[in-house]
Amino acid sequence: MVKAGGGIPRFIPLRLNKTSGKIMSSDWVLDPAELTSLFNSKTKAIIINTPQNPVGKVFTQKELELIADLCKKWNVLCISDEVYEWLVYKPYKHIRIATLPGMWERTITIGSAGKTFSVTGWKIGWAYGPANLMKNLQTVHQNCVYTCCTPLQEAVASGFELEMTRLGQPECYFESLPRELEAKRDYMAKFLSDVGMVPTIPEGGYFMIADWSPLESRVNLEQETDVYKDYRFTKWMSKNVKLQGIPPSAFYNESNKKLAENYVRYCFIKKDENLQKAAEILQAWKASK
Repeated sequence: MVKAGGGIPRFIPLRLNKTSGKIMSSDWVLDPAELTSLFNSKTKAIIINTPQNPVGKVFTQKELELIADLCKKWNVLCISDEVYEWLVYKPYKHIRIATLPGMWERTITIGSAGKTFSVTGWKIGWAYGPANLMKNLQTVHQNCVYTCCTPLQEAVASGFELEMTRLGQPECYFESLPRELEAKRDYMAKFLSDVGMVPTIPEGGYFMIADWSPLESRVNLEQETDVYKDYRFTKWMSKNVKLQGIPPSAFYNESNKKLAENYVRYCFIKKDENLQKAAEILQAWKASK
């Protein structure tokens, strides 16, 4: 899309700064020097995602301040994808970059009913920011919406009206959903570890990446023809072990795809019996060889 608009996209990946022990999504970081080097007088905008998919990283105040300072220094817009804003596990906290000093006037924040209320099929989201920036979104909006009907918009609005009155209370959906998912997250991390994978424990969202490379000797990657190993691993596992994952190199541009080759992404916003079945599938596979 950037290229279609005549722009030149630049990419910076999160890099893992820890090689042993329990790995958290906070162990995946932006290199400050590398990030700073990408800003110059031609930079128009930066797109960030927090809580982040696929790693589950929740950017800290310090990390967001670094991004904000660069935006202000170079007069750059910030497009902040915060669709997992309510799916953050304690003690971590989501910080909206638009709330930092000098950032409201240069930030567009993106939200999603699909993620907030677990209604992905409704295809309803929103953007908010200062009027002068929103005018451009409103101009394009009527020509690019995929599907959005009035009753569903009313339902989302009603959901917010109700849940905002419950904020801070245990029965609030925004409070109860991450509490419910945390147990599922920990269960998945355990059964992935039990079979030899090395999971990254996410601080937000409902996805978990895991390093599958310790199991490479048990997988016949030669049976698949894809360029990147994570594609070959996920296809082989789907066909032979009957467990479906997502190859995370799909989230990277071509120059950085190799950083994701040893990982697979799984989703844990599932019924407990489905997660238990996944654990049983992996345990059976482990015991079979």
